[in-house]
Amino acid sequence: MAAKPKSELQRDAERTRSELLAVATEVFAESGYSGARVDVIAERTRTTKRMIYYYFGGKEQLYLAVLEKAYRGIRDAEQKLQVNHKNPVEAVRRLAEVTFDHHIAHDEFIRLVSIENIHRGEFIRRLADLPQLSAPATSLLDEILRDGRVTGVFRDDVSALDVHLVISSYCVFQVANKYTFGYLFDVDLADTSQRAHLRHMIGDVVVGWLTNRQ
Repeated sequence: MAAKPKSELQRDAERTRSELLAVATEVFAESGYSGARVDVIAERTRTTKRMIYYYFGGKEQLYLAVLEKAYRGIRDAEQKLQVNHKNPVEAVRRLAEVTFDHHIAHDEFIRLVSIENIHRGEFIRRLADLPQLSAPATSLLDEILRDGRVTGVFRDDVSALDVHLVISSYCVFQVANKYTFGYLFDVDLADTSQRAHLRHMIGDVVVGWLTNRQ
């Protein structure tokens, strides 16, 4: 049998690495760092622990790769967002809604964040490039807030980080607390019939807050 061309081997390697990351994300989100087992990831991907170590070096390095990929996902979604800077009110609403959509569609991201906080940020601190990766999240908000202040529709005592904190808090809550909140108040936050209402709510909250210039 003829050997595969180098380009095809590279594509195979990229597919394998991508599949390993996808399955590892599920396993770490389900079981946490301490409970996740590399042999379970290997079994689900129909590969071997040796192959996982070949691509990532070990369990810790695999977890770090999973964390970085998860954070890159939300940052990429923000960067792809096309907002109308001539209408800063609509722009900030759109950003809030995109964040809501991403968190709902990637609940494993929220579980990973929760797990990392249980570990007091032990692993995320080893990802030196992550703060720089997160900078565009507030940079886009800075632009929107600046445009809103120039046109006189936004208050001037709220920072981009303030807005990011409010949006993230609301969106994370939808996933992280859906079982406890749902049980206590007999509501299903995952019910798709409620999705549009909850999505619109965060837009209303942020817009109402920013346009209240008293």
